[in-house]
Amino acid sequence: MENVQIDHIGIAVRNLENATAFYKDILELHQIETEILEERKLKIAMIPIDETRIELLEPMEGEEAVSTFLKKRGEGIHHIAFSVTDLDRILKRVVEKGIRIIGKPSIGAGGKRVVFLHPKDVNGVLVELVEQPKTVEEG
Repeated sequence: MENVQIDHIGIAVRNLENATAFYKDILELHQIETEILEERKLKIAMIPIDETRIELLEPMEGEEAVSTFLKKRGEGIHHIAFSVTDLDRILKRVVEKGIRIIGKPSIGAGGKRVVFLHPKDVNGVLVELVEQPKTVEEG
């Protein structure tokens, strides 16, 4: 049985520095990790909250998906991510059920394998599946 949890909620922002100020100054969440994903052309900030995280996404020059989202909808919730232990096993079921995958599995934030599922096939929500590294016990 798959151990699925909410990994994070992705929020598209125009300016990462301005966006993180709310979480620091108002909510007093100071454990914010930033990362630049060169291949995806994104600046991100991960903000842990209890057992999950908020991921702020600022597009860099030439990035398309988040930039298009911001142009059409403005800042706001972009996607929800679920952590899974066996991405390949889940993807097999995704394909069997006819759910469309956006792109191929790739390396995302924190060096984890990720893949996105088309929102038209998942109740209008862009879903990201994030594979958690196997523990020593799992092999």
